[in-house]
Amino acid sequence: MNTLLFILLVGVGATAVMDTWSILRKSLLGIPPPNYGMVGRWIAHMTHGQYRHESIAESPPKSGENMIGWTAHYLIGIAFSALLIGIWGEPWIQNPTLAPAIVVGILTVAAPFLLMQPGMGAGIAASKTPRPNAARFQSLLTHAVFGIGLYVSGWAVSLFRSV
Repeated sequence: MNTLLFILLVGVGATAVMDTWSILRKSLLGIPPPNYGMVGRWIAHMTHGQYRHESIAESPPKSGENMIGWTAHYLIGIAFSALLIGIWGEPWIQNPTLAPAIVVGILTVAAPFLLMQPGMGAGIAASKTPRPNAARFQSLLTHAVFGIGLYVSGWAVSLFRSV
């Protein structure tokens, strides 16, 4: 199996683990899952030169925003998988370990804190939301779960490679 396929499978797997967490979080804690349609709306508005919104929910809807958002969500997961492999390389591919995956997972929270949330009107690190600390904690927790997903997916793909 080549490295690009490994990155793709681990990125998709880790993102699916994160989505599973979002579903469980809803049923266990009553916290709704992220609306990736809003991410799609934000991205779709970028094609018209608008990168920042006061409130993405109040911005005009765009055709295909749900598909754009979900596609972006998985492509970003794949890109973060590539970051993990880019830093830890072939040794991690051969023997996935938890610590590097968790580090990358937690560091990826910088993307929503510094890019997505400000661009969509929530402020830096959710500072303009009704409960910023709760939002920050949930983002950090979700990205840690993504890190666990990187590890579990890397381990699973490695098992499959050895069969």
